Amino acid sequence: MIRAFALLLLLVTGLQAAPDKPNILFVFIDDMGWGDFSCFGNAQVETQHIDQLASEGLRFEQFYVNSPICSPSRTAISTGQYPQRWKIHSYLDNRAQNERRGMAQWLDPKAPMLARYLHQAGYATGHFGKWHMGGQRDVADAPLITEYGFDASLTNFEGLGPRVLPICDPHNGKPTHPWDLGSAGLGHGPIEWEDRSKVTTRFAEAALDFIKKAESSDTPFYVNLWPDDVHSPFFPPGNRQGDAKRKLYQRVLDSADEQLAPILDYVRRSEKLRGNTVIVVCSDNGPEPGAGTAGPFKGHKTELYEGGVRSPLIVWSPGFLAADQAGKTNTQSVLAAIDLVPSLLELAGVEAPDAHFDGQARLATFLGKSTESRDKPLFFRRPPDRPGNENQDLPDLAVRDGQWKLLCEYDGSEPQLYNLDSDREETQNLASKKPKIVARLTRELLAWHQAMPADKGSDFERP
Repeated sequence: MIRAFALLLLLVTGLQAAPDKPNILFVFIDDMGWGDFSCFGNAQVETQHIDQLASEGLRFEQFYVNSPICSPSRTAISTGQYPQRWKIHSYLDNRAQNERRGMAQWLDPKAPMLARYLHQAGYATGHFGKWHMGGQRDVADAPLITEYGFDASLTNFEGLGPRVLPICDPHNGKPTHPWDLGSAGLGHGPIEWEDRSKVTTRFAEAALDFIKKAESSDTPFYVNLWPDDVHSPFFPPGNRQGDAKRKLYQRVLDSADEQLAPILDYVRRSEKLRGNTVIVVCSDNGPEPGAGTAGPFKGHKTELYEGGVRSPLIVWSPGFLAADQAGKTNTQSVLAAIDLVPSLLELAGVEAPDAHFDGQARLATFLGKSTESRDKPLFFRRPPDRPGNENQDLPDLAVRDGQWKLLCEYDGSEPQLYNLDSDREETQNLASKKPKIVARLTRELLAWHQAMPADKGSDFERP
């Protein structure tokens, strides 16, 4: 089937027929808002290299990550399953804090990892950048990244194995300081120290070296390039003095786009790779308040409103993308991070008979050959340690099903219902006008919530 598909592409597009196993480069930006790429409307920063991918690829406006915070979002996009199944409900912290919130200390290596399935199918697999699924703070006994199906890794202070740790230099004559949150004392791999403003370059260089080696041996590759930009603290190149938080963030975003350019341009311009590589670019959750922008959407990182869980998505693949979709924007298909794993496995022609994904394969949609959405509801649970501030009681649960989105408390009370087709800004609560829809979605949402391993969100108290 895959070869027939490749031959069809040859006839339709005139491109060189793709081998059975396409390459995959997955770029996962940290804490970037839906509206932060200039191709998604940012007028303050020109992300020209990412925009170049978008001009040759396909943008998606209704793509969701499966948590508004990093560790569970990364778990979902790696496993194709809701992160709650693995008791990763919020960001992985120190051992005591993880226990207080009812969380695992790391992702169980038994989880159905995309990387492992591809590795078993003959792919060279590498992870370069932030991990944050175990091996952070005082958790020194977590599995190495290579135990999850990767041949090689280079990470930051939130994972084990070889890592690059940042030195925060304000470039104004004031003292520098390391920012490793205890990682330097954990062992388990060599450590390099690098200026905070250049860490993304180190990850991109390592990823590119890995790709070149795979290319030279005619081995298909799957590469995670997960920079810890644009997460705070914000240390862009040059002097930081006098810049407000948002300006610092914008400078880091602009710099990250430049630092990713060499690897993106290499793949784009390679005669060997261009017709047989898929590049996926998105963010792990919404923006930090006061830094990035969620565009028109309400909410931000840690919240279940659209601004916390809706991510920009770009899929670039001239050899597989429908030719008439290059440079277009898909505004209607509702897709999620958990859908990427079964979709990419389908693209690679790799089966995962032992996995039961929560995601649905929607490869044709990701490649612009269909506008089919996922046909199952998409469920969310807030991080247990993020109930809101003194003046704000954030919704605990949420579900997106077709045009409808419902948010409510753990017991189903205080429902908020929005029609996202006509009110994507979530301004008009229709709960009192649509009681039947509220009842159905609440029933489905609470059934999902109760079927997942519990966290301690209902009784969590801040220290």
